[in-house]
Amino acid sequence: MAKCDTTGSRGGGRCPICEAPSEHRVRPFCSKRCQDVDLGRWLRGNYRIPTEEAPGEEPAEDDGDDSLYSGRA
Repeated sequence: MAKCDTTGSRGGGRCPICEAPSEHRVRPFCSKRCQDVDLGRWLRGNYRIPTEEAPGEEPAEDDGDDSLYSGRA
C-alpha cells in the first residue's frame, strides 16, 4: 500500500511560523503553539492585502456589465 504525501506545497512540509518539520495532526504547522500564533496574527490583522483606497473611502462604482453572470456572451 502506498503512503500518502503529507508534505503539501509549503516547501517540503515545513511549518510556516518556525520552519520546523510539520506534523500531520496540525498541518501545515509543527505544533498547536505555532497554529495558535498564526491564528493570533490573523485576528490582529497582520495578514492584509495592500490597496490603493484610503481608509473610509467608498469602493469604486460597478460598471454595470453583468454579461459574465447573466449567461450572455
